[in-house]
Amino acid sequence: MASCIFDDDLKGKNEKLELERISNEADMSITSENFSKFLDEKHPLSFLREEFIFPLIKYNENADSSLVNVDEKCIYMCGNSLGLQPKRTVELSQQVLDMMAQDEILSGEKCYTKPDPDMMSQMAKIVGANVDEIAVMNGLTVNLHLLLVSFYRPTAKRHKILIESKAFPSDHYMAESQIQYHGFDPKTSLITLEPRPEEDTLRPEDIIDYIEKEGESIAVILFPGVQYYTGQLFDMESITNAGHAKGCWVGFDLAHAVGNVEIHLHNWNVDFAAWCTYKYLNSGPGCIAGAFVHEKHKNNNFPKFMGPYQGANSTVISDYEISSPCPLMMASVRASMEVFAKTTIKKLRNKSFFLTGLLKYLIQHFFPMSNKELNLPTVSIITPDNFQEHGAQLSLVFSVPLIEIHKEMTKRGVVCDVRKPNVIRIAPTPLYCTFHDVFRFVEVLRESFQAASSIIIRK
Repeated sequence: MASCIFDDDLKGKNEKLELERISNEADMSITSENFSKFLDEKHPLSFLREEFIFPLIKYNENADSSLVNVDEKCIYMCGNSLGLQPKRTVELSQQVLDMMAQDEILSGEKCYTKPDPDMMSQMAKIVGANVDEIAVMNGLTVNLHLLLVSFYRPTAKRHKILIESKAFPSDHYMAESQIQYHGFDPKTSLITLEPRPEEDTLRPEDIIDYIEKEGESIAVILFPGVQYYTGQLFDMESITNAGHAKGCWVGFDLAHAVGNVEIHLHNWNVDFAAWCTYKYLNSGPGCIAGAFVHEKHKNNNFPKFMGPYQGANSTVISDYEISSPCPLMMASVRASMEVFAKTTIKKLRNKSFFLTGLLKYLIQHFFPMSNKELNLPTVSIITPDNFQEHGAQLSLVFSVPLIEIHKEMTKRGVVCDVRKPNVIRIAPTPLYCTFHDVFRFVEVLRESFQAASSIIIRK
């Protein structure tokens, strides 16, 4: 068999069919542990796992040593919430500390007045932008507020902000406060687009239809790239085109999309965007964020809150940089960008196709919805099934109380997160998660169901 078994061109391909093709060629069952190990041996990006520090199970106070070897690495499926630390982070941070200790003036010049050009170039590639269109600065919500100073200028006729109903709470509060600041009422000016009854995700055509019907009253469309709760990947290009056709400004919160899916902000003609760096970009909790403004707005006379970087040679984004970034945070981002420089988002997306495909296959094999009629456990995936409509995250709903399932998985070394009311988010992140991680996770899930069910019966 050829050393490369993974097709590069996955357009229109089905995950299940591709896995079945590989398993047939390898003469292995998809549900076997050997098959997951075989995929890891063959995948060209498997080496990237060694770039990261994995937490050990023993450092989790809720782990149970009678159920798992606590000296093993966690099954880390939480990159959608907090990425793992690159090994280079410590070294680069120490370099910054050493420079600051030796010469604060020179270290200031090197560390944050002039951001590392390689780091910025890599960040620009990840979001599909020109370097002069992006900045690494502030926090995500702060950046969105600063950008809306320019892009949300409501009038009596056009005063609405369009978001989706399950927008991350900070985005919801941010939009609401912007509306109130301008003297409008969120009850009439904040539009929260809902999925159809009995559906978990928005249909792409419903988003476009709403914009086409109501767009003349909408000042700003602010959508996520990937929905944090369901994992749905939105068609950012189509939303941008529809919004512009009705005279709206269009921006995106890329917190769950950056480093996860392919983004082309410049070519899609997006007006503005912001993102954090601590999820798929692995910079650490609370780390510095990113922002984008399309270069077409460089000479626009927009209102903005200015800082120290304006001037004749300023870029379109520099007007929004109101303070100098923390050099230690920049070191963390740089460490992550060095890892990303070893591959491409397209290649990571290719691996994600097979990782999420294997996760779907195993869940649907061991927990089919037909189990419901037999009074057996079920797991439903509310994330859209089409790979073009999701990233690395799959959102799972269980037929038994998810708190009990989460407790049992945690005892066995799985790191994931609960999102109320009824979802556990699982993200086999392609930079560092393996196919064997996916297999191990589903094995733990089976054990957890059995344990949780017995607990529920005893109660």
